[in-house]
Amino acid sequence: MPNDVKAILSVITLLVGIAVGYWESSIGKDHLFWLVVGFAVFAVIAMWVFPEAQTSKKDLAQKNGK
Repeated sequence: MPNDVKAILSVITLLVGIAVGYWESSIGKDHLFWLVVGFAVFAVIAMWVFPEAQTSKKDLAQKNGK
């Protein structure tokens, strides 16, 4: 995934995490705010740290029996 797409997706993920956290807090579940925000931060860090799974042409050829 290109870095600009990752950056945009990271911002969207953090904004949605914060919005859901505030919503949880507004309905009386204050303890879930930090859980939701923490998970959003974890998801963004994981997206940047771990590489994407990729398939090579060699793997596809072996799978198809060629």
